[in-house]
Amino acid sequence: MNLTRRTLLQTLTAISGLLGLKPLGALAETPGAENGKPATARLVWRHGLSLFGDLKYGPDFKHFDYVKPDAPKGGRVRLFAIGSFDSLNPFSFKGEAASAVSSIYDRLIKPSLDEPGSEYGLIAEAVARPDDYSFVAYRLREQARFHDGRPITPEDVIFSMHALKKAHPFYAFYYRDIEKVEQTAKREVRFIFKVKGNRELPQITGQMPVLPRHWWTETGKNGKPRAVEKPLLEAPLGSAAYRLAAFKPGEYVTLKRVKNYWAKDLPVNVGYDNFDEIHVIYFRDETVAFEAFKADEYDWREENNSKRWATGYDFPAVKRGDVVLEKFYLKNSQGMQAFVFNLRRKKFADKRVRQAFNYAFDFEWTNRNLFYGQYSRTNSFFSNSELAARGLPKGRELELLRQMKDKVPPEVFTKEYRNPVNDTPQRRRANLRQAMRLLNQAGWRLDEKGVLRNARGEPFTVEFLLVSPAFERIVLPYAENLKKLGIQVTVRTVDSAQYLRRVQNFDFDIIVGSWGQSLSPGNEQLNYWGSAAADRPGSRNLAGIKDPAVDFLIERIIYARTREELVAATRALDRVLLWNHYVVPMWHITYERTARWNRFGKPNRIPEHSVGFPDIWWFDEELAAKIGVK
Repeated sequence: MNLTRRTLLQTLTAISGLLGLKPLGALAETPGAENGKPATARLVWRHGLSLFGDLKYGPDFKHFDYVKPDAPKGGRVRLFAIGSFDSLNPFSFKGEAASAVSSIYDRLIKPSLDEPGSEYGLIAEAVARPDDYSFVAYRLREQARFHDGRPITPEDVIFSMHALKKAHPFYAFYYRDIEKVEQTAKREVRFIFKVKGNRELPQITGQMPVLPRHWWTETGKNGKPRAVEKPLLEAPLGSAAYRLAAFKPGEYVTLKRVKNYWAKDLPVNVGYDNFDEIHVIYFRDETVAFEAFKADEYDWREENNSKRWATGYDFPAVKRGDVVLEKFYLKNSQGMQAFVFNLRRKKFADKRVRQAFNYAFDFEWTNRNLFYGQYSRTNSFFSNSELAARGLPKGRELELLRQMKDKVPPEVFTKEYRNPVNDTPQRRRANLRQAMRLLNQAGWRLDEKGVLRNARGEPFTVEFLLVSPAFERIVLPYAENLKKLGIQVTVRTVDSAQYLRRVQNFDFDIIVGSWGQSLSPGNEQLNYWGSAAADRPGSRNLAGIKDPAVDFLIERIIYARTREELVAATRALDRVLLWNHYVVPMWHITYERTARWNRFGKPNRIPEHSVGFPDIWWFDEELAAKIGVK
């Protein structure tokens, strides 16, 4: 599995939430307490957090339903990653970090994979918050330890918050509504918020990786002071089930299971972390990586290339049954993958120009000739979920949109969004003619040589910036259609380090972007589409959207009091994003395509929201003996 994508998707889907309703029987003071005396209002400590309702698992649960609690421990799993790395610090804005390293740190709470937006105590044994969400308090487990045996303390939690905000613009933005964090008892820490009513802030703080203050404030092996904001090339100290045991920059990292891991018997961890070793191998591109998989150099692939899925898995190991191909249908929002315009460039300022690019994209030809008909066109930023806009707006959704009537496209109220369809030659020609009409309306016209120019005589040039050669076969036919409109197109594929830096600094015309979505969207939408994130280096507002209607609807999502309000606000946001044509939507598929060497066991029931590999799978010695172990 591509660990970068998996870690990213797990982080994005874990951020949400309200508290569950199952008490542990202890009380917390409110911020109004003075001189150590409890305030009048008192809070119940709970064992977890949940969004809009009760937690599935009570305070005395033994393990999650989807795990095999007595799964065997042992063996090794080999994963792959694309690109390179020159740092072992995943939190710094500088350098290109190894993706696997973030998994060596425990969090205060841990997500459940079979209920959206629910988290249970890990480092924290209990959590409390007031009804107005003005703060959240955590009580740390007395047995919580870093790998060197030192206890995890409130001082470490406080240090982590400040260090992360300093290390990366993402954390500074994401934690901006945390006014302060303070120790309130020997094992208690409290996050006090600048705002009230933000239901997700408690879980945002709970998902923060807790770093060892003593290690990061010491001198490193190179004799220089360590700092969370700087790149790192020594194995960092962690606290989770695995430690970083070996690495070679740009080539591999090896994690080994900690045999005396302090939390191995907690209910949230029973049935997890079954491999003795996780070895992640880096490859420069997908083509080389796939050949390595066929040669049994690593064990697991989540296949994202439809041509490979349709034609590439015909090698002998598949025919023998040594390699297993399996589809997993999950109940997740598919989010949005798209060609993303950089609105910071003036040529994309007019939405008619952006819409013209959509008319020029022939998805039907691409799906038929390149994807073997496996995909569906994406018509929503929240596809495959109840959050996707459908029909015309009504009820609460319509009320929200009417509040911003003068700031949203009029089509929001009168038309259901649909992408252009190119299923016949006649429609393809008609769509290209419509694209030209839109470009003309936006002030772009063909000169006598067939070059599209604006009123100042400047040609319309565009560069597609790619990081994977696999996308060239998709972009090149698209580029031919754009050239028919007089647009001068170049396609540039660069290495992962250059690509990352250019995207972080918004140095591109068009890229392929994607936004994973949970079933409970919230504060992450600010980073995706909010005006405040548009010019912040490293943000996920790739398009550079600055739209007051979008900002308004994001706020309504964040401060929704009920599930109905959340759904209405999300659907309204979906419509506004779609009808502004900020992207050219691509496609999605409703299942995960996986391939694995047949050495592993899996639970009888895969959770609804994740395949769970390698977290809840295990090494099967009997299966491995049949095909050998490398």
